[in-house]
Amino acid sequence: MKKMNILKTAAAALLSLFAVSLSACSDDDTVGAQTAKTYDMSGFAKGADVSWLTEMETNEIAFYDATGRKNDCMKILRSLGMNAIRLRVWVDPADGWCGQQDVVAKAVRAHNLGMRLMIDFHYSDSWADPSKQNIPEAWKNYTLEEMKQAVANHTRTVLEALKKAGIDSVEWVQVGNETTTGMLWPMGKVSDGNFANFAQLVNAGYDAAKEVYPKTKVIVHVDQGNKLGKFTWLFDGLKATGGKWDVIGMSLYPDDSDWASEVDDCLANMTTLKQTYGTDVIASEIGMPWDSPVAADCLERFVSGAKKVAACEGVFYWEPECYNGWKQYGKGAFDNSGKPTKALNAFK
Repeated sequence: MKKMNILKTAAAALLSLFAVSLSACSDDDTVGAQTAKTYDMSGFAKGADVSWLTEMETNEIAFYDATGRKNDCMKILRSLGMNAIRLRVWVDPADGWCGQQDVVAKAVRAHNLGMRLMIDFHYSDSWADPSKQNIPEAWKNYTLEEMKQAVANHTRTVLEALKKAGIDSVEWVQVGNETTTGMLWPMGKVSDGNFANFAQLVNAGYDAAKEVYPKTKVIVHVDQGNKLGKFTWLFDGLKATGGKWDVIGMSLYPDDSDWASEVDDCLANMTTLKQTYGTDVIASEIGMPWDSPVAADCLERFVSGAKKVAACEGVFYWEPECYNGWKQYGKGAFDNSGKPTKALNAFK
């Protein structure tokens, strides 16, 4: 049954690609014989995680620009100044979404728009975050050596599929998602004293990513970017046990009540982390309630501030395309009519 679901997901993704290609002649790229519009895809990364996109499209959810014109979501984001896309990967998801085939379909679309890519490996069959880091069902009884090999094989296989699909560069590979207390619990749970195991698992993903894309930058990702102690605790432990990373990833989901201080603390922490560990940082995730009266001010303060931090490589909004109650997630950046909110002006 799971294989059947995955095949259906792949078919849906391919249909989505076909539909997007059919609409290309009427999108923002060309009008008659006019020269195609160009976009700046260099420098500071202004990105979005749109991992739900193909599932939303299969559910006939449409997206509109500020004028109310229907268009492809990635193209709308690009027109708003975004130049990068982040996509999560699950090992064997029950319904196929965010599995390898679905990720490749979305990545090809982003690549064809000239957008840069971050691939976010959860190393789980579903969500991995600070509250849960569940081992994939197929890996349940593995030893540490077998788990390291599984991490390496999965990382390599997904990235090789992207390369085979014509994607010549994946700029960032995230090894684990919000691994604040490790990943693949309990084997790699650092709060249980398993820093050495965690470091070896991270290194397995790191080395495999470099095999496929030697120039990719490998990220280790921690939540609550405004709390410096979370980062120093984890990265001190990783460093002491031989863990490898190129970039420190941060999440930040500010509250309406104290958003300014959370933003300022996170920006200050970026500089401190660079000074402490000698590696760049990136905001892998940020989000605010779509209807928050301070969302636009918060994003403007954060993005403009991050651009001024020499160590920061970019900012990614987490699932801005969500609207009108999709998956009960309220921190997208499209309004209930499917049009982008003012919060995305920060990326222009």
